[in-house]
Amino acid sequence: MMRQGRHLDWKKFHFAASAKAFGHGSIDPRDGNTTENMHQTFIRTLQGNALNSLIEAMTENLQYVMLQSSTSKLHSNNWVTDGLYAFCCRVMFESSFLTLFGTAFNSNQDKNLSQQETQRALILNALENFKEFDKIFPALVAGVPIHVFKSAHNAREKLAEALLHENLRKRNNISELVTLRMFLNDTLSTFDDKEKAKTHLAVLWASQANTIPATFWSLFYLIRSPEAMKAATEEVQKTLGNAGEKIDLDGKCISLNRKQLDNMPVLDSIIKEAMRLSSASMTVRVAKEDFTLHLDNDSYNIRKDDIVALYPQLLHFDPDIYADPLTFKYDRYLDENGEEKTIFYRNGHKLRYYYMPFGSGIAKCPGRLFAVHEIKQFLTLVLSYFEIELLDSNVPCPSLDQSRAGLGILQPTNDIHFKDGALQLDCPSGLHKKRPTMEESKRVKQSEKRKDDAVFEHKIYSRKASAKNVQGSTQPDNYI
Repeated sequence: MMRQGRHLDWKKFHFAASAKAFGHGSIDPRDGNTTENMHQTFIRTLQGNALNSLIEAMTENLQYVMLQSSTSKLHSNNWVTDGLYAFCCRVMFESSFLTLFGTAFNSNQDKNLSQQETQRALILNALENFKEFDKIFPALVAGVPIHVFKSAHNAREKLAEALLHENLRKRNNISELVTLRMFLNDTLSTFDDKEKAKTHLAVLWASQANTIPATFWSLFYLIRSPEAMKAATEEVQKTLGNAGEKIDLDGKCISLNRKQLDNMPVLDSIIKEAMRLSSASMTVRVAKEDFTLHLDNDSYNIRKDDIVALYPQLLHFDPDIYADPLTFKYDRYLDENGEEKTIFYRNGHKLRYYYMPFGSGIAKCPGRLFAVHEIKQFLTLVLSYFEIELLDSNVPCPSLDQSRAGLGILQPTNDIHFKDGALQLDCPSGLHKKRPTMEESKRVKQSEKRKDDAVFEHKIYSRKASAKNVQGSTQPDNYI
């Protein structure tokens, strides 16, 4: 398929799918609504020097969402329970939204608590609308009219309203990507205001729909594997140490630049392996003319406008390429020196294509570098500031939601509960101090309760009732 690229059009299917899903007019320049080359816009604003500023902004926003929005929890000795997918969804959606679409207030001015909470409420409301719309996304791509889904239609319209140019112009620190797209929409297209907003909704969806589940799977497999956790933690601590960065819960944000993030092969391997196991993207092309598609052992006569699709998951699960392909191996993409492994074989032949969650060739996802850096930043901060454990260390791996096959990274069919708490950073040595486990915390509380009872000359509760109260206690249900 790669060799026959001159006969295949990658844009036609994607342009049509975007119009069906998001409700804007055709973005194919051949149809006359716009002369913008959107793929080039994305490459210009998501790669090269533009990527550096995105990484810097994402680092700041991730720490704001994770830390400044949960100060009380960070200074608490209590464990907090949450759903792992829900946690990844909230943190990544809010952080990425702020990075791409800016803030509702000027970051150079004092941000009072009410402004922060108002902004958070609006973004989390947008998240709920995003999830409602995203649920029926496969049906929209398949051609089902959105009016069949009343709730999802309303959600899409609300999301688009927030992305109207008149509303975006009120925001501060908007990314170069969105700023340029606004300019090109205004100067090169004939779209009305709502259609322009829906092209921005396409950007929002593309930035979230695959990155969120990829973040979940990366964190899930990391927590579940002691070996991966040990290797990743050591790499993060070494990288921060070499950068002269110190973990501080009271204000100073850590900062890693693109070069430092690129030099973290363990996290790279963990993310790649998690995406290999969860990716179900499909490379789709439309034939521009009649031709013969030659494969290794066969050939097919392809007619003009036929759709040809490549399903990389078959490659990712091929046991001739990946030994024990259904098993997570955090170091699968590391060589014997602990550096990135790029040489894979099948039947004795070195492979050019062995890992394809982002597609291939000229149509390869232009935002792939930013997506991987986002996940790497997320994992770095989680390992730096929090202790995390699965509530059930033997919990089975959730199934993949196959209803989204062909669209990218598959979501889990169910969430996984985990517990987390801030690392204790007040050791004399400056090293992280392990917080007590939940069971240890319960035993301490039980012991303190017995001591308190002994102080009083009379008992308010019987010993039996006291024990029952301790056993019946629950962990607080807080958000990060």
